[in-house]
Amino acid sequence: MAAKQVAQSAGKTVFKPLLSTSHAEARRRVLNLYRAWWREVLTYHLIWSYGLIYSIKALNVPHSIEAYQLEISTKTGRAKVREEFMKNAHVRDIRVIDMLVIKGKMELEETHKLWKQATHVMRYFKETQEPRKTEFMERFFDGYD
Repeated sequence: MAAKQVAQSAGKTVFKPLLSTSHAEARRRVLNLYRAWWREVLTYHLIWSYGLIYSIKALNVPHSIEAYQLEISTKTGRAKVREEFMKNAHVRDIRVIDMLVIKGKMELEETHKLWKQATHVMRYFKETQEPRKTEFMERFFDGYD
């Protein structure tokens, strides 16, 4: 009930925020989510020596790509992460940004904990298809029926 309440102040409708109260806070949440996805692409290898962690070496083997045995490169994975974030770069409403961050965190958790199948992950990497040509002459010159 409380989430649906709307406050009135000086003739302007003010909605209750989901997570962030300002654009700066929403931006911080988005950047933290972006970094989390970026780290998901990188696997850390712990070198043990006499029961202690000797050093942490970052391998160039992505966690998700290795776990799902995908045939894509790290560069391709990171490019897809950037592309997915840039799809919503035009969004300015704080509540919408917060909802997108919540959905992004859910996707990250599902991917990291292997709750998805490899086909679910590969749906992000499907190749774009050219739209079918509609004009008769274009199809005729290209050899379409």
